[in-house]
Amino acid sequence: QVQLVESGGGSVQSGGSLRLSCAASGFTYSRYCMSWFRQAPGKEREGVAGINKYDGTKYADSVKGRFTVSRDKAKNTLSLQMNSLKPEDTAMYYCAADCKVDATFRLLVSGNYNFWGQGTQVTVSS
Repeated sequence: QVQLVESGGGSVQSGGSLRLSCAASGFTYSRYCMSWFRQAPGKEREGVAGINKYDGTKYADSVKGRFTVSRDKAKNTLSLQMNSLKPEDTAMYYCAADCKVDATFRLLVSGNYNFWGQGTQVTVSS
């Protein structure tokens, strides 16, 4: 059974940092593309950062230069280092895995994923 469990969310002030983690189990982790998405109240879910099975990455324009996605294959963990956080980064952050099309241009498309975690809340105050 595939499980994705996010952690590391919290409340920070503008300019601060957080590191999110997604612990994956139930599948051959290193062979799967994985990504982070977020959803703010009243808004659609949007892709933030993704990594494919070849470790190619893609970022949303709004987070480029501030967020870094990475994974530890030995620990089956996907991480998102978030620096220089802004109030507009406030959202529930979700981990997604097992994309239907493992292509960089599809990494941040929510309909491209088969499995999702429950989410972790990130709140950035000004």
